[in-house]
Amino acid sequence: MRKVNVAVLATLDSKQEAARFVCEALARAGAAPWLVDLSLRPHAHAFADVRGDAVAAAAGTSWDALAKLSRAEAAEHMIAGGTRIVRAKLARAGIGGVIGVGGANGSTMACAIMRTLPLGLPKAMVTPVAATAAVQWYVAESDIAMFPTIGDISLNRITRAAMANAARALAGMARTRSARRAARRVPLIGVSSFGNTQPAVDRITARLEAAGYEVIHFHASGPGGRALEQLAASGELAGVIDLTISELTDLLTGGVYSAGEGRLTAAGAAGLPQVVAPGCLDFTNWWVGQVPEKYRDREFFQYNVEILLMRTNAQEFAALGALIGERLRAAKGPVRVLIPRLGMSQLVGRKTYDLAGNERGAWAQPDTDRVFVDTLARYLPDGVIRELPHHINDAAFADACVEEMIGLLGRAPRRPAAKRNAPASRRAVTPRAKKEKTVPPTRTRVPESARAGPRERAPSGARRASAGDPGRRRRAQKRPRQRTVR
Repeated sequence: MRKVNVAVLATLDSKQEAARFVCEALARAGAAPWLVDLSLRPHAHAFADVRGDAVAAAAGTSWDALAKLSRAEAAEHMIAGGTRIVRAKLARAGIGGVIGVGGANGSTMACAIMRTLPLGLPKAMVTPVAATAAVQWYVAESDIAMFPTIGDISLNRITRAAMANAARALAGMARTRSARRAARRVPLIGVSSFGNTQPAVDRITARLEAAGYEVIHFHASGPGGRALEQLAASGELAGVIDLTISELTDLLTGGVYSAGEGRLTAAGAAGLPQVVAPGCLDFTNWWVGQVPEKYRDREFFQYNVEILLMRTNAQEFAALGALIGERLRAAKGPVRVLIPRLGMSQLVGRKTYDLAGNERGAWAQPDTDRVFVDTLARYLPDGVIRELPHHINDAAFADACVEEMIGLLGRAPRRPAAKRNAPASRRAVTPRAKKEKTVPPTRTRVPESARAGPRERAPSGARRASAGDPGRRRRAQKRPRQRTVR
């Protein structure tokens, strides 16, 4: 069997022994290491396949010039040069995976290079910083597997075991990648999701899968939206049903679930078909006890012990209509916007409260929601927006999203023919698919009491620790785990 090449990223001026050990572990695991030196300064360890001076030259500079720069400035040049070299090697089908080994600075450079590589290409980083909270910045929206070394980067029985395990894992992933890529690729549809829109997400997923598509969900909590944009830009997606776009509300107000400025841009720039709905656009997410002072007189609903939802007002809906309208108007591909007139989230039927826990009014505010639709309509051509007499979680609304998407795609992809002797569980038309095909796309109202929503709870004074409370700050630092899947 032909050995698969694996790129090894390391700084040989300080981590030469660890780099050599990882290369040897890869070779024992049946892979061929291809070592790229990311050292910021000249040194005497000249056993890399791509020397550091070549990496610097690829960035338009030299090792000697880098030696005069700060560590951060020099690292930016090595990231640029390393990215060009590794991506060029990948384009020639020269590598089947990438592994980095290093400390904080080495991880910064190696992970920055790996984040530019396609999702699905095996990637691993062996580093002591894998055990820190900073790992979210190293991984971001990529699929880098982080392997903690327990100790710092030196060779002993503990770190050797960690490095050898990572090398064997990466070699195995790289060997199987080519077999996966040879398999038939089914069109992949991205769907943005929240627990708040889960009934619609589930219905959309079942209908798309029954039609022969594959579906990936993106949780609308910031990283999910950024991952959606990355996959759309990379060409992995065939279309997007952007059902849950609340990250844009958080972008506007400064909420904790913003996905950044790039949200709702990549699919349009790539010319992908988009079906967009204003799912959960009617609230901003805040940590309990940390609502900014300027919003403290607003209407809220406490979703759980960690999350407080702030009702979107008319002024914010006008700004969101303009923001979303501009982004969709710039799209190069076909766009449809579906508006659920009976509500954008499961909170319809709930009450709103002030921060002291006093009832303020009803969550359902159709006149306020109307501001968004009317503003959006000023930016988009006739026929792009469809208003439907449904709640966003109604089956009929989910069916309309699927029908619009399949219509924009042209036709449903043909499933591969079932083998005559294949077991039922492996045939192309599964029992689940048959069931889905018999479901009529009629409007199904889900009683509010039966919807899988949060238990109604007013913000309590006991829960509303101030942002200045040290205990609240310590707990807030742990919140990025986001145990609540909504």
